[in-house]
Amino acid sequence: MIRFCLQCLKTKKACICKWITPISTEIELIILQHPTEAKRPLGTAKILSLSLANCRTFIGENFTEHSELNQLLSDDNYQHQVLFLDNTSQVISSASNTSEKKQRVILLDGTWKKAYKMWQLSTNLHSLPKVHLDTELSGNYRVRKAPKDNALSTAEAGYHVLSQLDNESTASETADKFGSILTAFDNMIEFHISQM
Repeated sequence: MIRFCLQCLKTKKACICKWITPISTEIELIILQHPTEAKRPLGTAKILSLSLANCRTFIGENFTEHSELNQLLSDDNYQHQVLFLDNTSQVISSASNTSEKKQRVILLDGTWKKAYKMWQLSTNLHSLPKVHLDTELSGNYRVRKAPKDNALSTAEAGYHVLSQLDNESTASETADKFGSILTAFDNMIEFHISQM
């Protein structure tokens, strides 16, 4: 008997598929996932990859020679940005897209320390514009220890990225459009708390 859901790869008891709603958006997300995050029961990147048709996840630590990622990055029809907070990153907003190009945003999925190492090793990302979310945002990742109050899970970060960059909807429509990401995230957290 199969103990794991073949779609979300979580145990059948902890399956998140019932909370997933397909979302259509022009904005593409690329998730670079540290290998230690891939099998975590509380990993949230899967919420994004199941919800969004145009979301890709690559697993590794050093993506410099990653052929599929490099092929995507070489596509001039897209403006690529990497979500990485440092003293040179800009606040992400729809205004940050200065061209008519489609947008792709890269999210680093791992603890802050692991994400930083991924950033350092993956030199192909260094020429991309770095963006960050509003530092006043606070996460709801109550079951994992976060270094700061404004640390967000990958699902929460993806939700805020999409909400900021979506030009097609008003603020209330955006909340409705992408809200199922946070609903799935909150339900997953509540389930795990109930099991403690």
